[in-house]
Amino acid sequence: MMKSSIFRPTTPQMTAFRAGFLATLPMQLGVAPFGLIFGTLAAPSGLPPWAALAMSLCVYAGSAQFLALTLLAASASWPVIVLTTLVVNVRHALYSATLQGPLAYLPFWRRAGLAYFLTDETFAAVQGGINQQIAPIGAYMLGSGVCNGGTWLLFTAIGIGLGQAIPEIQHWGLEFAMVATFTGIVVPMLVSRAQICAALLAGLTALLCNGLPYKLGLLLAVFAGVSAGLYADRWVSQPR
Repeated sequence: MMKSSIFRPTTPQMTAFRAGFLATLPMQLGVAPFGLIFGTLAAPSGLPPWAALAMSLCVYAGSAQFLALTLLAASASWPVIVLTTLVVNVRHALYSATLQGPLAYLPFWRRAGLAYFLTDETFAAVQGGINQQIAPIGAYMLGSGVCNGGTWLLFTAIGIGLGQAIPEIQHWGLEFAMVATFTGIVVPMLVSRAQICAALLAGLTALLCNGLPYKLGLLLAVFAGVSAGLYADRWVSQPR
């Protein structure tokens, strides 16, 4: 009996932490190759192994890190790199606004710490946890973040090693796994007319504006999706 109590979570915090970790685990099928590719691209882009690992630890933003590598390889200036990655990551402001209410019970320093783990995968997992009324949701988010962040850092390191041993590994097409992962994240969350309209218009805008510099098409897609969702929500709620 004592042995069981040692190895089994007995507090709500530990139970929620484990639930968040397990909920995020299937998404690592896309995160792992994404981190692997980033690691393999670091050296060809002129980034030393230690700097690539430090970027995954400190920046911890896959799309922004890939974009930074591209700009570094093109000898872009630091202001351009900072501005461009800021545009790509502006979606995290929407994520944080969405989670502000559910996490309001936590003190500021704990919310600030959890903000480090706020990625697309963890946001999707936490939204699922909120819908399932899992509490405490802060521990659930921490478990999700540890799972996702640990995978990202581990496979960045593996990619750095493989990139030095197998220079052509970046051409194996592993990036498709990340596309499949994001599709799996988004589609199950589209349960209302407003959400479907937002996703369709955002996707169409991103496709049409793909050629704009500094990933401005992504920013326009965000604004188009939010506007479409708000309009559709108000249209549905209007009395007939």
